[in-house]
Amino acid sequence: MPPKALTAHDPDDIPPELTSGVVAIGNFDGVHRGHAVLLERTLAEARRRGVPAVVLSFEPHPRTFFQPQRPVFRLTSVREKAQRLARVGIDGLVVAPFDLALAGASPARFAEEMLAARLKAQAVVVGPDFRYGARRAGSIETLKADGERLGFDVVVVPIVMEGEARASSTLVREALAEGNVERAGVLLGHPWFVTGTVIHGDRRGRDLGFPTANIALGPDCRLRHGVYVVTLTRADGTVHEGVASYGRRPTFDNGAPLLETFVLDFSGDLYGEEVTVTLLAWRRPELRFDSFEREDVAAARTYFSAHPPAV
Repeated sequence: MPPKALTAHDPDDIPPELTSGVVAIGNFDGVHRGHAVLLERTLAEARRRGVPAVVLSFEPHPRTFFQPQRPVFRLTSVREKAQRLARVGIDGLVVAPFDLALAGASPARFAEEMLAARLKAQAVVVGPDFRYGARRAGSIETLKADGERLGFDVVVVPIVMEGEARASSTLVREALAEGNVERAGVLLGHPWFVTGTVIHGDRRGRDLGFPTANIALGPDCRLRHGVYVVTLTRADGTVHEGVASYGRRPTFDNGAPLLETFVLDFSGDLYGEEVTVTLLAWRRPELRFDSFEREDVAAARTYFSAHPPAV
């Protein structure tokens, strides 16, 4: 099992072990390659000072808060984000509720109450375009002034480029919307995955001799509808090869998106289990939701013969 970062949802009750540290600020959705340099600098600063390395993030995503009718496609849940951060060595994730109070706080108030009073930050690590406070009025310059006034250093980390574009969560979302999970994996530094509880379906996989694991994805998911080569990982770490279809089924929850995974060479019962489905390769567009074919299974086997999954 991967190490678990501490997660504090209440900014008024941050554990002492996450205070007086080096704090990286951002959404860190996906914890992708563009975040890696900033996280590495955070860890280096924390180790040099002998203090915790902490990430300060926000829920919901600020863009979702201001435009709830257009929710941001989240690449990772809070728990998945904490686990990814723990894997790279971050000591804790503080999740501040992004609400009217936080959205309306002035830059000075945010620095005073969140960074100085609650987190007791020794240093704050941000990207060069960091903005904070009501109407995004705070800048790098005001943050440095706040730091001098309140007693924390400010470290600015350069933007990471991916070709001619900035490495960002937006690029990952665009790749997934195109069905280009291979490109998304390159940007993330690892294949994109979703975690959820297996729910009952119509057992169509039995027609091909394999059980089906159905996971309902959120309404904000912008993954391209189609068929993918995947792995399915159970809670005990067992990895199974599979092929999955993502799309809308009229008979399921008024047509809500559903990820339906055929688990190859497996005959057990997965209902009610929490599983992780990792999307490895695009297979084809979705012709109709029930358009799984034996050719898809054969294509998945061919893929795994050349790319055996890690176990």
